[in-house]
This record gives sequence, structure tokens and C-alpha cells, in this order.
Amino acid sequence: TLGKDIAGNPVVADLGKMPHLLVAGTTGSGKSVGVNAMILSLIYKSDPSAVRMIMVDPKMLELSIYEGIPHLLAPVVTDMKQAAAALNWCVGEMERRYKLLSAVGVRNLASYNQKVRDAKKAGSPLTHPFSLTPDNPEPLETLPMIVVMIDELADLMMVVGKKVEELIARLAQKARAAGIHLILATQRPSVDVITGLIKANIPTRIAFQVSSKIDSRTILDQMGAEALLGQGDMLYLPPGTGLPQRVHGAFVSDSEVHRVVDYLKALGEPDYIEGMLDAPDEGGDGGTEFGEAAEADPLYDQAVAYVLKTRRASISSVQRQLRIGYNRAARMIEDMERAGLVSSMQSNGNREVLAPGGDA
Repeated sequence: TLGKDIAGNPVVADLGKMPHLLVAGTTGSGKSVGVNAMILSLIYKSDPSAVRMIMVDPKMLELSIYEGIPHLLAPVVTDMKQAAAALNWCVGEMERRYKLLSAVGVRNLASYNQKVRDAKKAGSPLTHPFSLTPDNPEPLETLPMIVVMIDELADLMMVVGKKVEELIARLAQKARAAGIHLILATQRPSVDVITGLIKANIPTRIAFQVSSKIDSRTILDQMGAEALLGQGDMLYLPPGTGLPQRVHGAFVSDSEVHRVVDYLKALGEPDYIEGMLDAPDEGGDGGTEFGEAAEADPLYDQAVAYVLKTRRASISSVQRQLRIGYNRAARMIEDMERAGLVSSMQSNGNREVLAPGGDA
């Protein structure tokens, strides 16, 4: 839900069709209230099994209010290095979902979830094509949509820069079918923040009041946003059209957000994914200083025991079993290779477990 148009009719947009959204506006233009209204309209009508969220909030004020709601995949991110790690996790999750969708033979997340539900209803649930126990594979479950909410893109671009731009571009290009959606907000709509690469892949834009025609052109590719009145007055540019629609955003007070958050917290605890916010390149530069990074990992022994028991040395299986991030699992497998427990990667992408199973 965005708000009302000039005739007073409600304006509702489907995030699945957008599929990503870029929001910009100066301080005091109503941008943060608009973002809160969007988040509330998502979590109001969707339970955590249908929608999960990752929130990045450099200002530590706007989105931290949602800390602890069951929809979150990780605590609200305020450290920009962790934000890059969260986006990195999203790219890994997108690739994993694509493999799963391909194996099941569907084109998007909605079709996948429908197929899983239909199979369950028919009494013959679909089994996991990449199960760790192929003889007795676990049944497939429906997957939630993932919404990544970044409240201040400018701060993220300044701290982490090029790397984040590439991750956002990759997600914007491919993540729609996997059910991952981006909502990016910034109060500095300049070309060094909203780069050509990001703009090209995010067709849906919302401009609140901006200070100049140039800023308006950066967001909407046309003038007009500089003449808005502020206080939630916005121009909404839907996908597939060059004509923006004038909308007055819904107002959400802080007390109302607190009431909704308190209610959601009472419904259940958030189920965070461990390791999602681990720095992507931690210990990845080689050299003796970081050589023992994975072996010093508290879960390394568990990972070794698991690999020796199952005789399977794949990054994704370690990742799933220990519920850790892709990079952390990859470092563990590489350390096992250095220790001589597993072979290097063969031409078919598999690794052979060299150590006997009794060592576990």
C-alpha cells in the first residue's frame, strides 16, 4: 500500500511485479514514513512463512524499531561491512533457489510453492532433489519471499562501494524469479549513489520531494519531483510506463509501528540464519596470518565429523547441515582440503573424501 491518488482512491502496488523498488527524497520529505508504511503493509498481511526480511539501517534509528519481529532473517544490520555480507548471502540463496526451481521444473517461486502445496494435498509430497540422505530424502517445503530493505543506500555505497553495486545489480537482474526483492531508499539521489548499473536494473521508482531538477532527473529520468510539496507527496513510476503517478503516502506514526511490532513479537521469536552477517572475505586473502581461520572456527570439528560420516564434501551440504553462510562453509571445506581430509575439486565439481570414516 502506497497511499491515495489525487482523486482519493487507494494506490496499491504488487512488489512481486515491480520486482524491485528505488525510493529517493530529501530529509523531511516523508521518505522514512513511506518506507515504514510499505513494511507494515507487507508484515500486516503476510506471516513469516510467506515473507522474510533483511533490514539494513545505517542510521540506526529508522528500521531498528523492527528488531525482534519473526519476519527477520537476521538482526537489523547497522554495520555496513555486515550489510555487504548479507547481500552476498542473498546472492548465494538466489543461486541455491535457482538450482531447486530448475530441478523441480518450474520458472518462479510462486509456481514452485503451488507445486509443493498441490503435491502435499494429493498425498505424495515432492522430495528434495539435493537431499543429504538420497535414500530417504526429506519432503520439500514452501519457500518464503525475501525482501531486502536498505534504508540509506548512499552510506552503503560510500563505505563498501563497488562490491555492493555489483551485488545489488546481480540481485536486481536475476533475483525476481527466486522470490528475492530489493527496496532501496536514499536521501542523496546523485549519480554516484544511484549509478547507471543500479538504475538499469530497477525499473520501479518513487520520488519524494527533492531539492533540484537534476536530482529528479536522476531518479525518474524526468523533472517534476522538485515541485512536490513534501510530507509524503510522491511521484510513483510503475514498471513498464514512462508516466509517473502522483500519490500522497499513508502516514504511520511511531506509536502505531511500536504497537504492530509488539504484537508481532508476542507471536513468536525470530528464526535467524546463523553466519549470514559474517564478513564475506574474512581470512580470504591467504598468507600465514589467516591460514588457520576455518580451523579456528568453533564449528570446524562438527563440519569434519559430518563430512567423514556422510562421505560427501560439498559446500552446500555443510552449509545446510550447520546452518551457516556460504563463505564460512567454503573456508571449512578448503581447510579440509589443505589438511588432506578431502581431495581438490574434480572436473565434475565433486570432491572425494580421502580420510577414513573411523576418524570421526
